[in-house]
Amino acid sequence: MVRIIIVGYMGSGKTTVGKALAQDMNITFYDLDWYIENRMHKTVSQIFAEKGEEGFRMIEHNMLHEVAEFEDVIISCGGGTPCFFDNMEYMNRQGDTIFLKATTEVLYGHLKMGKTERPLLKNKSAEEMQTFINEQLTKREPFYNKAKYTLDVNLLDNYEKIKISVERIRKLINI
Repeated sequence: MVRIIIVGYMGSGKTTVGKALAQDMNITFYDLDWYIENRMHKTVSQIFAEKGEEGFRMIEHNMLHEVAEFEDVIISCGGGTPCFFDNMEYMNRQGDTIFLKATTEVLYGHLKMGKTERPLLKNKSAEEMQTFINEQLTKREPFYNKAKYTLDVNLLDNYEKIKISVERIRKLINI
């Protein structure tokens, strides 16, 4: 049975790497945010707007406990998932956890294109985004660092490098 849970800040490539790894291993991939949207019949942005971050985090916690019981899966979590409740400890008990680590500059570069789709980045200027990312990364990294494995993804900018990351994960976990 394989259960790999990918964590890291938004824009670190969790979904991209997770999908590629699942395809390479021929197992099912779940993006936790997409799973929540499918189960709740609402977007993450709608849930944030209706219930606030606290309400969203409770739903996220419950859905994590649901999807992390599945077997032979790769799960990509939202950037905040490991930072609430006992989520990171739970994920470590459930499977192999991997932290995709990137710098503030790299994350900003990935996120500046799609910031309207990210509830926590909406209506922020470029400077505000960089400050926000840096502050959040400082708060969240202690949780991310509890993952069993860490993979530097600062150079994850093309398909070949995604493929290399998949190979590095397989070696890390020995699968």
